[in-house]
Amino acid sequence: MLILAIGDIIGRPGRRAVSQLLPGLRQQYGLDLVIANGENAAGGIGLTLSTAEELLDAGADVITSG
Repeated sequence: MLILAIGDIIGRPGRRAVSQLLPGLRQQYGLDLVIANGENAAGGIGLTLSTAEELLDAGADVITSG
């Protein structure tokens, strides 16, 4: 089982990087599980429904809050 843990995703630049890179990484490495730290994904003020959906749509399976 291949697991990728992504550290602190901060704001729009972090979400953009995840959205651009994660789909290719999942395919290239055949990742089984992706865990993303989303506690600062909404510009350093936590996680919102829309930012969580963005990370899940990018390919994250689990979002942690720290």
